[in-house]
Amino acid sequence: MARKVCLDSDACIACGFCYDSVPDVFGSDDEGTAFVANPDGADEASIQDAIDGCPAACIFWEET
Repeated sequence: MARKVCLDSDACIACGFCYDSVPDVFGSDDEGTAFVANPDGADEASIQDAIDGCPAACIFWEET
């Protein structure tokens, strides 16, 4: 089963960890709130590192 990375922008604290560590996947709006810009922009291990390092725990995998 495949999975894709998702991010709950409402729970994001705009720390910048995800888009600083995996800029090919995550972006930010004018207030620094993160979003998934390109879910296929990096390998799963890099994305998992962002999930594991997110202090707000707002990044997660969704089974597709």
